[in-house]
Amino acid sequence: MPLFDLAAFVLGLLFGSFLNVCIARLPQHESVVTPRSRCPVCRHPLRWYDNIPVLSWLLLRGRCRDCRTRISLQYPLTELGFALWFVLTAHRLAPLLHASGSVPLPVDTILAAAVRSVAFAVLGFLLLGLLVMDWQTQQLPDSFTFGGIAAAFFLICCQAILLGPTDEQIRLSNHHIHLSSPGNVVEHGNLFLTGPEALIGGRLVAATAAFLLLVGVRSLYKLVRGRQGMGLGDAKLLALIAAFLGFSPALLALFVGVVAGAVYAVVLLASHRADGHSRIPLGSFLAAGGLLAALYGQEILEWYRRLL
Repeated sequence: MPLFDLAAFVLGLLFGSFLNVCIARLPQHESVVTPRSRCPVCRHPLRWYDNIPVLSWLLLRGRCRDCRTRISLQYPLTELGFALWFVLTAHRLAPLLHASGSVPLPVDTILAAAVRSVAFAVLGFLLLGLLVMDWQTQQLPDSFTFGGIAAAFFLICCQAILLGPTDEQIRLSNHHIHLSSPGNVVEHGNLFLTGPEALIGGRLVAATAAFLLLVGVRSLYKLVRGRQGMGLGDAKLLALIAAFLGFSPALLALFVGVVAGAVYAVVLLASHRADGHSRIPLGSFLAAGGLLAALYGQEILEWYRRLL
């Protein structure tokens, strides 16, 4: 569906352009609404034709029209990155839309798929933004972490509303009958968590556990080394990933992030660009791990379970 992909790509570029505004302003505690987009050096407001995603950067050859200061490659790369993520989001919804055109599907099924696709797109927006912000400033703004967790639970509640009567329910105990006294039969029925209870409660437990896990690691590091080795922002970020994806994918994101961060640190130490007191943007690696978990987490976890 080339036209569908093209529409998704263009829309993703527009959202990517807004993401660049968030990346530039939120770490500085500035509004993302006003003033208009401007050059960070000469502060001249950008003309509308200099603010077209990717195309304007190419036409201007990566320089401000007024002061000729170089414009970071981050801007077009962020726009392209989210545009591709948005195309992937559209691909998740396209088969369902195609099927509904030939065989009418229940409205709840279509709405549930739409909510999951929105969640996938929102998670990509948040993680890509946090990846770049932490890499540049070593800050993970609460508006993206706490705001993202709130968005995750709103979308989870929307999914819970659309569940069928027995969808996602969990049986906690088996049905059994025993005699408490001669002639007196006591029946203990099955104990269930309903689908909404299991879905919302499970993500709440997952986000809380993920947050406490990194808080515990942070406290242990301070106890052993006598100094902080990790910010609370990293714990909030892991809680965000768990709120969207669940605890196991969040652990996968943590594993990928820690391994990638360790490799990066070794490279810096080997090239004498850092020492034992240098800080690395762990949040960027956690966010990258979260993107990987969102894309391939289920397949990777299933492969790991088969190994066991």
